[in-house]
Amino acid sequence: MKDDQKNFLLFAVIAGLLLFAWPYAMHWFFPQQPAATQMVNGKQVAKALPTADAPAALRDRAVVLAESPRVAIETPSLKGSINLKGARIDDLVLVKYDETTAKNSPPIHLLSPNGTQGAYFAEFGWSGAGVQAPNANTVWQASGTRLTPTTPVTLTARTATGQTFCIYLAVDQDYMFTIRQTVANLGQAPVSVTPYASVSRAERSKDAGQWAARVGPIAATADEAHYLGWADVEGTPKEFRTKGGWAGFTDHYWLTTLIPDQRLGVTFGQRQNPSKAYQADYQLDQPLVIAPGKQTSYSSRFFAGAKEVKLLDSYQEKLGITRFSYAIDWGWFGVIEQPIFYYLDMLFRLVGNFGVAIILLTVIVRGLLFPIAHKQFESMARMRVIQPKMKALQERYKDDKQRQQQEIMKLYKEEKVNPLAGCLPILLQIPIMFALYKVLLLTIEMRHQPFVLWIRDLSAPDSATIINLFGYLHFTPPSFLAIGVIPVLLGVSMYFQMKFNPAPMDEIQKQVFAIMPWMLMFLMAPFAVGLQVYWITSNVITILQQQWLYSRHPVLKQPVKKESPAK
Repeated sequence: MKDDQKNFLLFAVIAGLLLFAWPYAMHWFFPQQPAATQMVNGKQVAKALPTADAPAALRDRAVVLAESPRVAIETPSLKGSINLKGARIDDLVLVKYDETTAKNSPPIHLLSPNGTQGAYFAEFGWSGAGVQAPNANTVWQASGTRLTPTTPVTLTARTATGQTFCIYLAVDQDYMFTIRQTVANLGQAPVSVTPYASVSRAERSKDAGQWAARVGPIAATADEAHYLGWADVEGTPKEFRTKGGWAGFTDHYWLTTLIPDQRLGVTFGQRQNPSKAYQADYQLDQPLVIAPGKQTSYSSRFFAGAKEVKLLDSYQEKLGITRFSYAIDWGWFGVIEQPIFYYLDMLFRLVGNFGVAIILLTVIVRGLLFPIAHKQFESMARMRVIQPKMKALQERYKDDKQRQQQEIMKLYKEEKVNPLAGCLPILLQIPIMFALYKVLLLTIEMRHQPFVLWIRDLSAPDSATIINLFGYLHFTPPSFLAIGVIPVLLGVSMYFQMKFNPAPMDEIQKQVFAIMPWMLMFLMAPFAVGLQVYWITSNVITILQQQWLYSRHPVLKQPVKKESPAK
């Protein structure tokens, strides 16, 4: 068997392994969010979400909500209530966001009271020696019946030891609560109290955690952001002593976090409490001493809502919250990802469609890279010219590889050819594509954004799977065969792009280039449609650029003449 045949056989084996193993690797490193919709009988319908069997001790949410006095929460972004028993924010719905893209989809239920499936709530209190502070069974008195952006509410509780505890609550138009905890000492002796706050979560997030999009306990200190796994806090609690920062829990798109006074030292804790619920909390490093007849207050904030990029940035700037934008884990390429997001968002506001905005972004990026593409073609033209000479050198020094490389490098220098120049445009596009991948993956602004026809979520894979005839055949194909229409278009565009490239002289290269588009079709299928739209648009632009550049460099279309080995 010839060496070329052996090499191609090896390539075919590796390609086959890659084709079938890649989806599983992608599931491990880049787990996809469950698609909000699926194709059934050629129509896009809501996909049933998985439900967990409720333990016997758990009760219906409506029943639990009705059994205690409450203060309603009503804002343009939130709807819910505060439980006056225990002074807990334990009922919160995000009215602007739905579970799926279906018309009848319910909104996102973020917080739920204790005793329900997925219990998730925040509470604020005090600890101190010799002080009978309110607890989870304390029923507070409210100054009003509704908490709105224009009507704050004060909760009051009095104790037998002579102290009056108050919790002032205000909320803005979005997702930020302002909390002011006040203690008035009406007793005969000084008291020492330490304000604290906690968020309790009974279950792990249903969102899949991954290195590119962290899910689970999270804390930010003055020095850095700490992205923790659920298992990290199930044994030994994690504690962070800091002045400035925040702590809570992050889902893929949602965040709950406690934000203490940024000027005072606190200790954040991430732990699993005795009831096996996950708990994020903090308490002041120094207690507050209150003399008889005096009172003192401590102010903090509580965020519960969507991780909207601009909103997090504005809170960080206007409220002075340390590293609040780190609630979105941009990673090392944040310096590229954030400008791409802001520019893409600007384009969206101009055209009203994120798919069109992605296409415009692609055109702009490729326009900026065009001078480099031009240089690439010039280099390819020169490489084309010297191909016969290279082949001759390879034949002449086929038994002396070192001398062969020396002579080829000498040829490059004489002909002023840079063999790596053709790789530069691709290398420049890789970080841009990765940044766009992160933007589509991380930002809630891309969630459930439609494009055209059946594409109702640019952040999800194509739901129009060809292998089951778009849902008419009632079976779910394996992941490596779940090829949608958009991935096929990607493969086709890549095929024609490579057809317009100068044909390589090496037969093995020709075979590799022939199979590569269809491999990429399978490899890219699990990724977001928005990323595939970017790549398809880039391929089309490349084809147009190639047509124009061929007219400038006709030597690229001329057949390469073979040159006899030099003697």
